[in-house]
Amino acid sequence: MKKIPVQILLFLGLSCSLFSRNVTLSLHSFQLSLDLSGSVVELLDIKNDINVLVRHQPSPLLSIRVDGETKTPVSLRYEKANNLLFLTFANNIEATIQVLPKERYITFELTAITDREKIELVVWGPYPISLNTIIGETVGVVQGEKFALGIQALNPKTLGGYPWNENDCMPQIDIFDQDDLSDMSEEGKRYVLYRVEAAKPEEYGSSLQAYCRNRNRERIVANWDHDKYTAPPFENGGVIGTKIALFGCAVDNILDTIGRIEMAEGLPHPTIDGEWGKTARSASAAYIIMGFGEADMDKAISVTQKAGLRYLYHPGPFQSWGHFELNPQQFPNGVAGLKSCVDKARQAGIYVGVHTLSNFITPNDPYVTPVPDPRLAKVGTSVLTENIDDLQRNIPIESPDFFNQFKNNHLKTILVGDELIRYGRVSEQAPWRLLDCVRGAFNTQASNHAKGEKISKLADHAYRVFLTNPELSIEMSKNIADLFNKTGLRQISFDGLEGNRSTGMGNYGEILFTQTWYDHLNENIRQHYIADASRTSHFFWHIYTRMNWGEPWYAGFRESQTEYRLKNQAYFKRNLMPAMLGWFKMTAETSIEDIEWMLARSAAFNAGYGFVVNYKDLEQNANADQILEVLGRWERARMADVFSDEQKKRMQDINNEFQLVAVSQHEWQLSQIHSFKFTHERKVRQPGEPLCSTFSFNNPFDDRTINFILSADDGDISDLKIEIDHYKEIELPLTLKAGEKLKYNSGSEAVLYSAQWRQLATVALDSALFNVSSGEHTLTFDCRFGEDNESKAKLEIRIAGPMEKVKSKF
Repeated sequence: MKKIPVQILLFLGLSCSLFSRNVTLSLHSFQLSLDLSGSVVELLDIKNDINVLVRHQPSPLLSIRVDGETKTPVSLRYEKANNLLFLTFANNIEATIQVLPKERYITFELTAITDREKIELVVWGPYPISLNTIIGETVGVVQGEKFALGIQALNPKTLGGYPWNENDCMPQIDIFDQDDLSDMSEEGKRYVLYRVEAAKPEEYGSSLQAYCRNRNRERIVANWDHDKYTAPPFENGGVIGTKIALFGCAVDNILDTIGRIEMAEGLPHPTIDGEWGKTARSASAAYIIMGFGEADMDKAISVTQKAGLRYLYHPGPFQSWGHFELNPQQFPNGVAGLKSCVDKARQAGIYVGVHTLSNFITPNDPYVTPVPDPRLAKVGTSVLTENIDDLQRNIPIESPDFFNQFKNNHLKTILVGDELIRYGRVSEQAPWRLLDCVRGAFNTQASNHAKGEKISKLADHAYRVFLTNPELSIEMSKNIADLFNKTGLRQISFDGLEGNRSTGMGNYGEILFTQTWYDHLNENIRQHYIADASRTSHFFWHIYTRMNWGEPWYAGFRESQTEYRLKNQAYFKRNLMPAMLGWFKMTAETSIEDIEWMLARSAAFNAGYGFVVNYKDLEQNANADQILEVLGRWERARMADVFSDEQKKRMQDINNEFQLVAVSQHEWQLSQIHSFKFTHERKVRQPGEPLCSTFSFNNPFDDRTINFILSADDGDISDLKIEIDHYKEIELPLTLKAGEKLKYNSGSEAVLYSAQWRQLATVALDSALFNVSSGEHTLTFDCRFGEDNESKAKLEIRIAGPMEKVKSKF
């Protein structure tokens, strides 16, 4: 059967509409129909002949808000010759929409509207959809079993989402997982945290929506944990030019369709190794995070090479944020010195990146001191009600509204002229005064100020930094892009991106920052960069490579934000993003077993990670070289796509452990380690009652030799006794000091290690005593505790499963 061109299909659809009184736009796999009231009445999956629009819900193509009231269209007129739709609203407001059917999608652009300055905002949709198999809330795609429907904002000012909040920040909602709820208790129901935006879960299925706000006047909104926050006016053409694309396609064609939209509509389309960043395998590449400078760049390159990775990332090269001046101790030659490091790494096959906190401005930056930039973000402004001199500590102000909000007020700083002043509190009644002030703060000049002069509360953050208004956000973003262009940096994380909410424009402030950065990169950088962030948004999806959040600072290697890291994988998958696990920090005590635990999760989700190391821990951890080699071994196997779906499913369970051994450059052996972890603590019992602990474990295989790791936690332990199945007794007449470990890995002896894995001694053992048959077994453990009442003995039993051969698919 010959394919009918899109233009002919569109003509046929419009011809039929003369009879049906609908305007119908037909593509190869997707058909959209509008009735003459301006509502969407059909979103047709052509192949399966299913209308996925939910008909009993309102579905305006476009609605508007005027004087706080949302208005839907009352009529539609179509001008076929120019592909223009005219929507009429109450009070004779008319909107002109350019509609252009393309091969795979349809674009809608608002080109004119009556009384444009009075229009507060316009909303595309929401379009109610019956599809709910997978809801990609950020990317703006909802999927059924076979068919998917999507919305794409085609410029930064068109925000994916709905104006649920006046500060343009998207909400988060918990939705119970629909799988297997029938046999689950209310408390046990699983839930999904949705970062609701362009797509939203609904009782009837899902919805797609986008909107654009007119920012032509100042507004006071709740924002940044302030009940009152000033959103300043911002000139971007208002609602004119807001533009979206709607598409429908087979589930397997979603990413290909979005990629084509990006290229055809001039959206960002960054690549890695010549491939689009959203499909390149290297988009989820793991990387080394460590500080370096001109003097020790060779060492940093060597560590990265030992790990078999090709990305080296500096966690903090800057002396200040804002102008992003480099730390002179690490880079005495400034930008030229950083460029020399980048060039040296590139010659070794390694790309270099740096970490930023987006629009956070440190108080030592020239934007703050000695003369503060007037574009620092302001919560709000009042005026002085009296003249003040340069020594006055109680400052009279007209209104306390923006100054007596202390929930997110960490620096308590105000701007008057060129002076920064810090204050202790606000008077409890009029006449209003800022009390206990510190004049000339942050090395600014204390000065006299006249009655009527503006006085502004500066926005700040718990990191003890200041923030930006829209214009300063744009300039700071250019500062970062300039650094990339001058040095050849290729990786960045927009950490703290939410700081751009200081603009008063919510997600739009975040998008302005990242879009400006992208627009100012040179073409070489655009063709190969990796950008991630701790959060994302609908339009930013086109710019960043991946989201990456999971921090190592709050608990041990396996515990820090583990649940959050795993929930993120589901979010990444449904939003068509490369997967990442976040950051993990190696310490002097990190074990190889910890590393392989993490790497199995990396393989399970095909997720990269950032591996934080420093020279001190590398020197102290006796297993450092082996740890780096294990990183490279697993990363090569993951990038070669060697693991089966069944193996990945097993590795997703954080209670399962694995070991990977290299056989050749393209072949490995994987074995699952069945691990059982026990803790023996000091007990208080009646006289004669045993103080030992008895545990049970299961050997799922045929006869096996069990291995173990015994650790002294928070105190010394001695006179160690292990008894297996109540008859095989092993006495270990030695003392483990706090932090030391006794590790048995088959054979005739166990090894005693320091906390940093340096071998201290060996202990002879009879391997036959550790051989167990298939099935359930008991293990009894006892020891003598030292004087520290908090001391514990931790025992891990490890049983290796059969080897599973895996080979590269490339």
